[in-house]
Amino acid sequence: MGRYNFRPQRVYQATTQLLSTGRLTAPPSWYDVVGNVPPPQILVRTQPIEHHRRSRTKKPSKLFQPQNITYPEDKLRQEFFSDHPWELARPRVVLENDGKDAQTEDWSQIRQPGRPLDGESVIRRQTWLMENIPNMSKAGAYDQARKEFYEERLQEDIERRIAKEEAQATGAYFGKSMLEVGMELEDRQYEKWREWAGREVIEAKQRQASMYTSVDNSSMAISANDPETIAGLEELEEDSIPAQGQESFGGMPVRP
Repeated sequence: MGRYNFRPQRVYQATTQLLSTGRLTAPPSWYDVVGNVPPPQILVRTQPIEHHRRSRTKKPSKLFQPQNITYPEDKLRQEFFSDHPWELARPRVVLENDGKDAQTEDWSQIRQPGRPLDGESVIRRQTWLMENIPNMSKAGAYDQARKEFYEERLQEDIERRIAKEEAQATGAYFGKSMLEVGMELEDRQYEKWREWAGREVIEAKQRQASMYTSVDNSSMAISANDPETIAGLEELEEDSIPAQGQESFGGMPVRP
């Protein structure tokens, strides 16, 4: 384990020796090809380029593993999208025209021509503020970028609402909004759940009724002063005492 195996590279030399000694009568089909194009002799892998130096030495098992590439904007993205998770649900265009969009954009303002407003705009704006405004902290740049982002989003909502009202005034008809569709789906599922819950409650009550009886045991107690009890005892006395000279076949003799 852990040692290099050089036998595959010595196949050509071993075959040459077998041919010279006569143990092989004819060379294999690959013999001339391997002789003309021998395999490479480099057995050691090159180490990956280190992006940052570490004070402590690496373990041998992690010597050839690539290092993690991180950017300063990664933490800014994590903070913004953790505060605004619904921004990830908005459609985004990640295709670049020439790969040089960063050279043509001016992030002294958050609104960029030809670029939709999204969470990445806040990250770029925050980075520009931290790099170009003196004594601008990370939290201060984040608050200012978020404030500008909220104002632009509010302006977009106002423009969208006005455009819809103008279209409706001219006879346009719009279907249900996403919120209305979502509420209908939620109400539909709630009705299904209520029907299922009602059936479960009825079945639970039926199982409980089948396990326990509703008759009160106290009403079944026998009283000595009850007329029916007295009549029953008298009938038992008459039937249980046999006549003289006859043998008793059962029953309990009752004495008055």
